[in-house]
Amino acid sequence: MKTRDKIVLAALEQFNEHGERNITTNHIAAYIDISPGNLYYHFRNKQEIVREIFALYSNELLERFTPIQGQQESLVLLKHYLDSIFTLMWKYRFFYANLPEILQRDELLHEEYIQVQDKLQTNLINIMRAFVALDLVQVDDSDMRSLVTTLHMIASSWLGYQAAMSPKTQITEQVIHQGMLQMISVVKPKATPQGLEQLQLLEDGVKAIHA
Repeated sequence: MKTRDKIVLAALEQFNEHGERNITTNHIAAYIDISPGNLYYHFRNKQEIVREIFALYSNELLERFTPIQGQQESLVLLKHYLDSIFTLMWKYRFFYANLPEILQRDELLHEEYIQVQDKLQTNLINIMRAFVALDLVQVDDSDMRSLVTTLHMIASSWLGYQAAMSPKTQITEQVIHQGMLQMISVVKPKATPQGLEQLQLLEDGVKAIHA
């Protein structure tokens, strides 16, 4: 693995473990046993590393939430998107947990974030329309953006909300699963009988993980 990639992966691991604000470039360099000078050869500062991680996150986010073409079983489709939510929130949990602060101190990153979220919003609306076509949910087109925005808001702010509610909150897989259950609860009132049955199966599966 190239040194640049090692730096990015090490930073992601350390940010997730200890919080981005608590980790310096010296910590990252020591973690992978390179000199600070070697790190600065690849990245001028920590903010450049954060931007690189954000680029990885953005690519994975848009790839996972691009509407899937072709025939798919509805339960498989729902599970794919639910698993994607968990994977992204866990893999990049430092970003979700401290999003406002990270964006406020980097105008360029903030602009890139907004652009990515605009693309994501369009994809999510098309995904929801596909769920309507599969007779999983009943949502008028006039209500589509509002529902998608609510789900998007829960996903992007759930970890920050949990941290705000308790100073001792630890980001665990269980905390993320609670966010997924919250999103399912928002969709349930819009579900058809078939959709409700499948959402219940997903909900039961999430709950069983920590039973």
